[in-house]
Amino acid sequence: MTNASQTLPPLRHTPVRVLRSLLFSLGLLLSTCVISTLVVLAFALPFTQRYRIAQYWSRFNIEWLRITCGINYRLSGVEHIPDRPVIVMAKHQSTWETIFLQQYLPPLAWVLKRELLWLPFFGWAMALLRPIAINRAASTSAVKQVIRQGTEHLRQGQWVLIFPEGTRTAPGVRQRYGMGGAVLAAHSGFPILPVALNAGEFWPRQGFLKRPGTIDVVFGPLIDSTGRRPQELNQQVETWIENTMTRISGVAAQAVAPPVSEPTS
Repeated sequence: MTNASQTLPPLRHTPVRVLRSLLFSLGLLLSTCVISTLVVLAFALPFTQRYRIAQYWSRFNIEWLRITCGINYRLSGVEHIPDRPVIVMAKHQSTWETIFLQQYLPPLAWVLKRELLWLPFFGWAMALLRPIAINRAASTSAVKQVIRQGTEHLRQGQWVLIFPEGTRTAPGVRQRYGMGGAVLAAHSGFPILPVALNAGEFWPRQGFLKRPGTIDVVFGPLIDSTGRRPQELNQQVETWIENTMTRISGVAAQAVAPPVSEPTS
């Protein structure tokens, strides 16, 4: 794992790197069009079969990223992944983790903004995967929706994925952790699986170019939510994730960024 005192070298626009990143983007676009269409056409199939089709998209793009851009991953703490539904609360630095977690973990219910479901084919396919689509402008009702739908999904055996910082953050930057995941855990009684990762160091959140290397993904010990307050749970999740980030990150941590207006994810 990388030492946090190091700094990342500049991401240079070399012809080879531009070509590799372009090839990956083309594969991502084409696979999204194909798999989204297949998921939509499979609307009459059971949920597990629709989700399995969607996972082909994730598996292809994780492998395509390795082939084109030289980005691999290394896992730690997989022994903490249970065989029962949990609330996954993960660090969010890149698009990479949205792809990887979908193909690596059991079927996930995503907490996402409802506008994404309006996109032709991609949004329609997402809707068929039973996400928790919220109106982030309505904070109170959004939290209630996460609690209600999240508990229902968990009881039906579908895991729930929440990015507590609410948006992708640059390596070394900390956003304030929203309370949505912790509130859901406290109300539902289901445990939390924290996840730390440094994908943003190789696939920047707002960048086209990719940096070759190995992404570290660390799954933490399950956090029991029985009889505990949301604030206490949220603090434990944040402490574990951020402490782990100091071990695997290639950049030193910066001050906490201003709070984001996305309290549910």
